[in-house]
Amino acid sequence: MEETMIGRGREAIEMIFDVDSVRENTIGAYQVEGEIGPGAVVGTARIEGQEVTFIANDAQAINPRFNVVYFGVIGLEEAYKMALTVYYTIEVDKDKPLEKKRPLVLIVDTPGNGPGKVEEIIGMNKATGSYQLALAEARKAGHPIIAMVIGRAISGAFLCHGLQADHILSLDKDFGTMIHVMPITSIARITKLDIERLEKLSEDNPVFAAGVDFFYRLGGVEEIVDKVENMKAAIKKHIAEVCQLKKNGRFDKLGPWGRGLLGEERGGRTSRKKVIQLMDTQYEAVIDKYISGMEH
Repeated sequence: MEETMIGRGREAIEMIFDVDSVRENTIGAYQVEGEIGPGAVVGTARIEGQEVTFIANDAQAINPRFNVVYFGVIGLEEAYKMALTVYYTIEVDKDKPLEKKRPLVLIVDTPGNGPGKVEEIIGMNKATGSYQLALAEARKAGHPIIAMVIGRAISGAFLCHGLQADHILSLDKDFGTMIHVMPITSIARITKLDIERLEKLSEDNPVFAAGVDFFYRLGGVEEIVDKVENMKAAIKKHIAEVCQLKKNGRFDKLGPWGRGLLGEERGGRTSRKKVIQLMDTQYEAVIDKYISGMEH
């Protein structure tokens, strides 16, 4: 196995961005409070001269206020800090034309959220949801968003820190990268199916499986990067591709919807279109009744 990048988010920042270009906690004229959410590293950098906003995990940091937030976990403060960074980026570029909107580069290495009791009471779900919403708003506002998975992309943390990107890239599985939204043990509890049956299904069905290669088949990963030194070039290339698609108005080929189309092309989502068409048909059959009820 190649040397893993798990836990090396800050090193990845140095590998990906131009030398001496990183300005942590700075987005235009805005400053992000560095002590909040120490597991989130945010700021401005350049990639081959192009200015971008970056958001990464620091798996070496421990949040002293929440003992469940360590080793790359995205907790309440981290999600809030990440969301604030995105909204600052949108604000800084709000008057710029589409082609001038700065990209956001997400460096992903997270084992999940930090669902401690205190964080749940305070509102961790709202913080992570706000980050996901912020990225969706930035993507729709024209900002190219590229996620680069260097280690772990797991569960709800990947949902807010990665899955709203226009394109998702990942280091090869030989680097120990792990991608899954739900482990087979959890699927078994929800579906009431035996783990043995699910493990058998996962051998050739990407919907039940985890890992970079399976997510590639599902369209969840746009490109697999085979060397760490190639991350920078791959990100730069996809920024250019996303910019061109947005310029051409092809938003349908980007983000979650675009990944659905890509998964269909790769044979990983063969039933997707049929299910959507069936749901549309059923919706059209009942919508008049509900609209009529609302009018009265």
